[in-house]
Order: sequence, then C-alpha cells, then structure tokens
Amino acid sequence: MAIHAKRWTRLEYERLIDLGAFGPADRVELLGGQMVVREPQASPHSTAVRLVAHALRAAFGPGWIIEGQLPVSLDDESEPEPDLTVVAGSPRDYLASHPSRPVLVVEVALSSLALDRGEKASLYARAGLEDYWIVNLVDHVLEVYRNPSPDPTAPYGWRYASALTLEHRDHVSPLLAPSAEILVADLLP
Repeated sequence: MAIHAKRWTRLEYERLIDLGAFGPADRVELLGGQMVVREPQASPHSTAVRLVAHALRAAFGPGWIIEGQLPVSLDDESEPEPDLTVVAGSPRDYLASHPSRPVLVVEVALSSLALDRGEKASLYARAGLEDYWIVNLVDHVLEVYRNPSPDPTAPYGWRYASALTLEHRDHVSPLLAPSAEILVADLLP
C-alpha cells in the first residue's frame, strides 16, 4: 500500500501558525506543499548570514529591507524562510501579508546544500525570482543563480538557466544594485 502525505496550502500552513501549532523550537517552512524542517544554525552559518546582511545593506542602501529568516509568500503552496531576502519598501508595507517578490534571495548552506540547489532553487525559479544566491559553506564559494526558465526535469518544473560559482577573490553585484561590487570573501566566514 502506498503512503500518501497530505500536501498543505500556504493558507492552511499560515492558519496552523496562527493557531499556535508550532513553537519556537519547531523550525519548519512550507516548500511545495510539504512542511520541511529547517537546517540548524551553527556558528559559521549565523556568521555568514550576518556578513551577507551587512554587505547587502551597504549595496542597496535606503528604501530596501534586508531581513533574515522571515517568511516569503512565493505561491499557494510555498512559504520558505530564506536566510536573507531583499525587498523594496519599509517594514509596514508588509503588515497585511508577507513579501511575495523579493529582488534577491540568499540561502546559507552547509547540510542543506542539496536542498538549496535542488528544490528551493526550482521553487524560486518557478516564482520568477531573478536573483538567487547560495553562500556555500561546504566549498567556501558563492553560487549565483539567474534567469529562471521552464525545465520539466527540475523538481518543480523550473530551474535557473545561469549558474555561476564565484571564489573568494571574485566580486558579485546584485541585479538591482549593479553598481555595488561585493567581494565574495566578505560574505564567507
């Protein structure tokens, strides 16, 4: 007999949160209708999140919110909590609902590298997010993904057509802050 798992909608997931079904120790996020346990944050992970946030605040300047580990309403079945998101506006702009179209999403990966490269990348591409970065703590590089495109072989039917791996000495510029050049070494712990 096959085992069938219940797929959750984003609205059902948010209702569970409102009802207090999850406590502070329940680190879950909704990915493609499935509740997934988030990666624990060891010191290198937390340090990388802080370094990236610092660099992105300098790159984007006023008028942008750079936040860590907060929900993004991607679609009807996904509400991930990326390590960092960049959205336009001010905090009160998102009082009624979570941001849905960040201009940049960053994941910091150690044990979650396969998930971030596979399922999460496919979900972000499907949502049309143009700029997705992975701070890869396994190989000490920055992976930059751009140009979402349909791909029936990808987990959610989409992938990034452009994938670039940058090393310590390389520079990266966010798509919506093209004049900012960030040294990759400044993003790595």
